[in-house]
Amino acid sequence: MKHFLNTADYTRAEIAAMLDDARAMRLSPFGEALKGKTVALLFLNNSLRTRTSFDVGVQQLGGHAVVLSPSGGMWPLEFEDGVVMDGEAEEHVKEAAKVLSRYCDVIGVRAFPKFIDWKEDRKDKILSAFARYAEVPVVNMETITHPCQELAHMMAVEDQFAAESRPGTDGKKYVLTWTYHPKPLNTAVANSSLMIAAKFGFDVTLLCPTPDYVLDERYMAQAEKDCRANGRSLTVTHDIEEAYKGADVVYCKSWGALPYFGNWGPEKPIRDAHTHFIVDEKKMALTNDALVSHCLPMRRNVKMTDAVFDSSACIAYEEAENRLHVQKAILKALMK
Repeated sequence: MKHFLNTADYTRAEIAAMLDDARAMRLSPFGEALKGKTVALLFLNNSLRTRTSFDVGVQQLGGHAVVLSPSGGMWPLEFEDGVVMDGEAEEHVKEAAKVLSRYCDVIGVRAFPKFIDWKEDRKDKILSAFARYAEVPVVNMETITHPCQELAHMMAVEDQFAAESRPGTDGKKYVLTWTYHPKPLNTAVANSSLMIAAKFGFDVTLLCPTPDYVLDERYMAQAEKDCRANGRSLTVTHDIEEAYKGADVVYCKSWGALPYFGNWGPEKPIRDAHTHFIVDEKKMALTNDALVSHCLPMRRNVKMTDAVFDSSACIAYEEAENRLHVQKAILKALMK
C-alpha cells in the first residue's frame, strides 16, 4: 500500500505518468476506475478548490465521496499518543483512521499548521498519524506541503510550454517569489513549488525579502538534492531584479517567516516594509516572456496586479482546473 503524502516519495517518471493520465482524463473525464469505491475527505481547514475538485473527481470516476469536518458533526480528534484524553477530543486518530479504513478505500486529509510552534508543526503529526494508522491509502490535501497543487502547477507549465513550442522544463529558470500579504500564511505551497520545480529540471531561484523568509531546511535540502541530480542550481536571493531577469516561470506566494512562527508581532514590520514585492508589469518585463501563476485564493493588487493576472502569461486558471484532473490520476494510481 502506498500513500500520496509528498512528491519527494515519487520519482519524476512516476509523477510524469500521473500527469499523462491526467491529460487523458481532461479529454475524457468520465470512467469507472473508482466504481464501487468510497473516498473519505477529511477537512480540518476551509477549502474551495480542493473540496470541490476531489468531490467532483471521485464522482466522475464512478466513486462516492464522504466529506468530513469538525464543523459538520465529526468528533474532535486527539492526535498525540499516550495522552490522557480528558480534554475536548472525544476520539483518538488511531480509532478514527482504522474505522474509516473499514468504510472507505482512500482517506484524504487537509490539516494546516497551528501556527504556534514550527518545531512541532513541521512534524506534520495529523497527516503522519493517519498514514500510520490507516489501512488504506492516504492523500495529502494540504498540510505543510501541498503535493496535489504541485502536480496541477507543473501540468499547467508543461502544457503552456508545449503550446508555445518551448522545449520542456529542463534548464529553464524558475522563480518562486515571496509576495506581501497582511497576515502570515502557511508555507505549504511554497515548499511544494520549490520541490516540484527542482524535480522537473529547472534552475530554481527563491526570491524573498530577507533570510528570515527562507523556507524550512527540509524542503531547501530536497530541492537542492533534486537540482543537483538534474545538473541544475538552487539560488536564494533578495534582489528582485536579479531574480526576475531571464525567468521563464514566476510563481508567487506569500508565507510567514519561520523564525517568527507563533510570534508574529515582530515579523509584521518586516513584512509591511516589502509590499513592493508585488508581481507587476515592470518586474515581468525583465523576464524571458515568463509564465506566471498563483495557487489561489489570491488578493489582487496585493500579491499580483490586475494587469499581470489577467494577461495571457498567467496560467492560474489552468492550474486550478488541473487540480481536478491530477487528483483523479492520483486516486487511480493509488487504487492500482
